[in-house]
Amino acid sequence: MSQSTGLRLGIDVGGTNTDVVLVSGDTVLSGFKQPTTQDPSGGIVAGVKHVMAEGGVAPSDIATVMLGTTHFTNAFVQRTHLEPVGIVRLSLPAARGLPPMVDWPKEARQLVCGHVALVQGGHEYDGRPIAPLDEQAIVEAARKFKACGIKSVAISGIFSPVTNVGEQRAADILLNEMSGEVSLTLSSELGRIGLIERENAAIMNASLAGLAKTTLDAFTQAFSDLGITSPFFISQNDGTLMSVEQARKYPILTFSSGPTNSIRGASFLSGLTDAMVIDIGGTTSDIGVLKNGFPRESALVADIGGIRTNFRMPDVLALGLGGGSLVNTSANPLSIGPRSVGYRIASEALVFGGSQLTSTDIAVAAGYADVGDKSLVSQLERAVVEQGVNEIHRILADGIDRMKTDEHDVPVILVGGGSILVDRLLNGVSEVVLPEHAGVANAVGASIAMMGAEVEKVLSIPEGETEVVVKALEQEARDKVIAAGGKPETVEIADVEVVPLPLMADGEARVRVKAIGGLNLS
Repeated sequence: MSQSTGLRLGIDVGGTNTDVVLVSGDTVLSGFKQPTTQDPSGGIVAGVKHVMAEGGVAPSDIATVMLGTTHFTNAFVQRTHLEPVGIVRLSLPAARGLPPMVDWPKEARQLVCGHVALVQGGHEYDGRPIAPLDEQAIVEAARKFKACGIKSVAISGIFSPVTNVGEQRAADILLNEMSGEVSLTLSSELGRIGLIERENAAIMNASLAGLAKTTLDAFTQAFSDLGITSPFFISQNDGTLMSVEQARKYPILTFSSGPTNSIRGASFLSGLTDAMVIDIGGTTSDIGVLKNGFPRESALVADIGGIRTNFRMPDVLALGLGGGSLVNTSANPLSIGPRSVGYRIASEALVFGGSQLTSTDIAVAAGYADVGDKSLVSQLERAVVEQGVNEIHRILADGIDRMKTDEHDVPVILVGGGSILVDRLLNGVSEVVLPEHAGVANAVGASIAMMGAEVEKVLSIPEGETEVVVKALEQEARDKVIAAGGKPETVEIADVEVVPLPLMADGEARVRVKAIGGLNLS
C-alpha cells in the first residue's frame, strides 16, 4: 500500500535514544539519533531541528508527524507516575472467586488499587445477560470513587467484547454521577475474550491517564514551539496510528510500539514483506517476524511488568545481547550478556577508552566493525576474539530458531545501532540484509504507519455462512478505520482469523478482522 504523500516526520522516543527521520514518499531525506533527554520534549525538539536543517525544509513544509514512545511502558514497568484507579466489574453472581488484580505484584496493586466494586451484570458468550445490571450499585460506587478523590476508573464485564452494552451503561452512570470529572477505560475497547487479562489491561490503562495527558500535552507543545501545525499521530503496537486524543484515552496501546516500529521500518527500508527482523540495540536484541509487511502478533498472554494481559502485542523475543553487552572471559566457555553497559558504552567500552570488554570491542577487534579506536583492543587474545564472535552469532541463531515456525531458512533484516555485531550468515538464515538507515529504522517505521482498526466477536455461524459473516465484520472494520482518519479509497483488509469454538452447540466461532488504510489529510 502506498504511504502518505508530502514530507513526514517520524520520531521514536526510546529509553536510551531519540531517533528522528524526515521522509518524502519512499525516500529518507535525513536521520538523526541522540540520547533521550530527561524531559523527552527536549530531545524531540533538538532532533527535529537537526533533520529539518539538514533537509533544508521549513516547519510549514511538514505534512504530518508520527511519534512512537516507550514513555508509558517504562512508567508502568518502573511503577512511576501511576495513579489510583476505581474498578467496576460487571459479573455478579458469577466471578466472585477471583477478584480484580488478584494476580498483580503486591507493590503494583498497592499503588494502583483505589476502590473495587463488584456489580451484578455481565453476559454469556452468546450475548445473553447473566443478570440484570445493578445500576444503583454503580451509582454507589461512583460516589465512593468521588469521595476518595479517584479520577480514573476501569470498567470490565464478563464477555463484554461480545456485547459492551453493560460497560457503556456503567460508563454513562459514572460520568453523570462524577460530573464528567473522570477518565474512563472500558475493557471491551482494549482486550479480547478472557476476563482477568482484559480487566488487567483496562486497569493498567486507567492508571496511566494522568501521565498520558501531561506527556502528550508536552509533545504537542513541543511541535507548536517548533512552528509545526500539521496533524500529529501516535504509533500503536500493531504498526498503525491513533490520534493524540485516542492516545490520551488509550496510552496502553503504545506498549511495545518501539519493536513494532523497528519491524515496520525494516520492511520499508529493505523492501521485504516476509522475513525475520533483528533489532540490535545497546542492551538487547529484539527478534520479530514480518508477515505481509506487519509484525506477527503474539498468540500468547502478554506479561507486562509482571501482569498478564490479552490485548494485541507483537510477537517479539528479547535476547540479552546488545552492543554494550559485557563479555565474561573467565567463564568456560566464554559468555556474553545479559549484563550491559547500555547507554554508557561511549565511555566504558574499551574502544572508547573505557575498561569494560563489550561485544562491540569483540566486533572491532575481529576487524569487521569500525567504531572507536581499534588500537585499544589490539591486545585482545585472538582466541578470545574468535570465541566472542562465535558466541554473538550463536545467540542470534538460537533466537531465530526459537521464532521460526518451520525448518526452512528465512531471510533476516538487521536494524539498530548494534547491527555491526553481525558479519556472517547465521544458521537457519537464507540471507542477511543490512539496509541503509538501519540505525534509525524505528523512526522510519513510525513515519510509515497507517490508520488501523480491529473487530473481534464470538458469533454463531450457520453452516455455509462463514463468508457472509466475515464480509460483514470486514465492512465494520473498514468503517472504523475511516472514522479514525483513514482515507476511504486506501482501506483494505490486512488479516482475517476464524477460530471455531469446540463443544458449542450452535457452531460458534471467534472471528477477528483487521483493516488498515492510509491517512486522510484532506
